[in-house]
Amino acid sequence: MKSILYFALIFFAISCNQNTESDKKDPAIEEKVQDGYESFGAKISPEGSFSSSIMLEKYGNLRSGDTIDEKFTTTVNSVCQMKGCWMVLELPGVDDAMVKFLDYGFFVPKDIVGKEIIVRGRAFVEEVSVEDQRHFAEDAGKSIDEIVAIREPKTSFGFIADGVLIKK
Repeated sequence: MKSILYFALIFFAISCNQNTESDKKDPAIEEKVQDGYESFGAKISPEGSFSSSIMLEKYGNLRSGDTIDEKFTTTVNSVCQMKGCWMVLELPGVDDAMVKFLDYGFFVPKDIVGKEIIVRGRAFVEEVSVEDQRHFAEDAGKSIDEIVAIREPKTSFGFIADGVLIKK
């Protein structure tokens, strides 16, 4: 009995101390280059992506609590300047879409404003609290006056991305 317990303890200690390459990777570093894109998160392809105007139409059909799985192409309007843990994507003529990353599993570079990207994931409509809006404004580097001016919750378009392609 002692030998089995001893063997299990050694096995557990060895397996816990092994470092894999994924443990050492910074999630904000490019994971793969494909077809002129830098890839982050799950592997996705550019094929089957539609425009931000079509995505806007799809958002227009959603009500709070609804979700749909989609992949679309657009431009980045802003990125979290602390970690690259969220970004805001352009939707034509209306509020933009706030994108976060599935399970906080990867980040994007902080210098991609204005770049064309493709995102795949789950789209939804949500109400964003004053506290969250202020937090995002602070992360985006907004001025104190702009942050304090946020005083009401707002309905916004959200997106949880599992994969992102950034055009080189």
